[in-house]
This record gives sequence, C-alpha cells and structure tokens, in this order.
Amino acid sequence: MLSYILRRCFYAIFVLFGVATVVFLITRLTGDPVAIMLTPDATAEQAQALRHSLGMDKPVIEQYGIYLLNLLHLNFGVSLRYGEQTLQLIIERMPATIQLAGAALLFSLVVAIPAGIISAIKRGTVIEKGIMSLIVFGQSMPVFWVGIVLVLLFSVHWRIFPTGGIGGFSHIVLPAFALGIHLLALVARLLRASLIEALDSDYIRTARAKGLVAVVVISKHALRNCLLPIITIVGLEIGALLGGSVVTETVFAWPGVGQLLVQSIYNRDYPLVQGAIIILAAIFVLVNLIVDICYSLVDPRIQYK
Repeated sequence: MLSYILRRCFYAIFVLFGVATVVFLITRLTGDPVAIMLTPDATAEQAQALRHSLGMDKPVIEQYGIYLLNLLHLNFGVSLRYGEQTLQLIIERMPATIQLAGAALLFSLVVAIPAGIISAIKRGTVIEKGIMSLIVFGQSMPVFWVGIVLVLLFSVHWRIFPTGGIGGFSHIVLPAFALGIHLLALVARLLRASLIEALDSDYIRTARAKGLVAVVVISKHALRNCLLPIITIVGLEIGALLGGSVVTETVFAWPGVGQLLVQSIYNRDYPLVQGAIIILAAIFVLVNLIVDICYSLVDPRIQYK
C-alpha cells in the first residue's frame, strides 16, 4: 500500500504540472491586466512602468520559468487586485467552500441512499416510477438554473430563506440543495441499479432461504457489495462539487473560493486564478487517492501493488 501511495503521489506531480502549465497559458490569453488596473487616461509610460513592476514585460517563457520556480516553493504570487499573498486569500475563502460542498454532499447522500434502496425494493411499482421520475428530472437540471429558480421561489416570492450570503443554517439550505441535486440523482440511480443486480444474486437468495429478515439481507449483504461503485462516484463528484461551487457561489453570493475565482477572472488577476485552480486540482487528486485507499478498507480482497 505504501509503495502504491508513493507512486500515486509521483504521478500527481505530473498532473499538477500539466494543470499549472495549461492555466498559465490560458490566463495569458484573457487580456492585459494592466489595462484594468490603470485609469483610462493613463499614459503609455505609466502602463509600461506598471507592467515592469509586475514582471509582465519579460518574455513569456521567462515568466513561465519564474512561475514554476515559485510553485516549487509554494509561492503562488501576490494578487494583482488585493495586493496580498494569493495562498492566504485562498485559505481564507476555503472554509466557506468546504462548508458548502460538505453540506451538499451530506444532503445528497441522506436523500439518495434511501431513495435508491426504496426504488430497488419497490421496482415496477408506482413508488419506484415516481422516485425515478423525480431523480431523472433533478439530474437533467443545470446548477445555475436550479439556483435561480430556488432564489425566485423561496427567497423573492415566499421569503422563506435569504437570497444569499453566508450565515446560519437558513443561508446554506438553498445553495446546498442546488449544488447537491445532481449528485443526489447520480448516487440514487447507481445505487438502485447495483441493488437490483445484487438482489437477484445467488448469495442473496441463500441468505433469504436461511430465514434472515429483509433488513439484514439488504443492509449486511446486498448494500455492502454495492458500496464500491458508490464510493467511486462520490469520490469523483467531490471534485465536481468543488468545481460546481463556482457557479453556485456566484448565484448565492457565497464568499468561497468559487466566487473569488470568478472575480479574479473578471479582474484578470493572473496569480489568483492560477493559485485557485491549482489548489482545487490538488484537492481533486488527493480525494481520488483517498477513494482508492477506501476500496481496500471496504473490500479486503482488493490489494494494491
């Protein structure tokens, strides 16, 4: 296991190097940040002086080399907009993003697991058709559209929840629902399909023949064998939750890394855009490694070499 983890960490270095290279090149295609930082009546000499102070008058290949060298020292640079260390700004916003993603994950699993189990047990009935219809409808709706509809209904029209911002429980309900509804539908459909296949297996028929009650058959035998695909999809979707929070945080004015990233793109804040994307990519790689380790904990037959 240790050698596998070390090998995966070695591969992660190349993944993050590729991400850093791509985001460096893409940010340079968005335009000149000096044009935004200076007033419209600024002279060419002032623009050139600012560009020199930021190191943007150097050749791109030299900027790229300096950028990679700084990354080796975990130096993501100074934000052009805020004048502070990029890493510090991201760390300050990260708890809000993790809070939102965690709430969305909890909401989706709490609803998806019972929905998947019930639809598998009640297959072919009106209950199963109703649950699956709602699930397919939820999976087909884009996050930004769900967010706007929720704000219009529950905040503007009925005035039940606040329109946005961070605060107590009432502030996180709508953004967590909007962000987690896609994962909810995905997990419920996958769990239903896996359970239906498991319930038709020989070992389940044997367990029933022994006189075990339905709850024990499903929870101890069938459900456990369905956990591996669920763990896989949840692990992958944690990265999607962090990425999808960019849209959700913008709609609900949630002060997380997603909203910070959108603002930095508008401001052409190269260091902040680069830092935020690299950190989100690192989290995604780390989560995937944790998911692979969880495989062997759930199923001892799985061994890594």
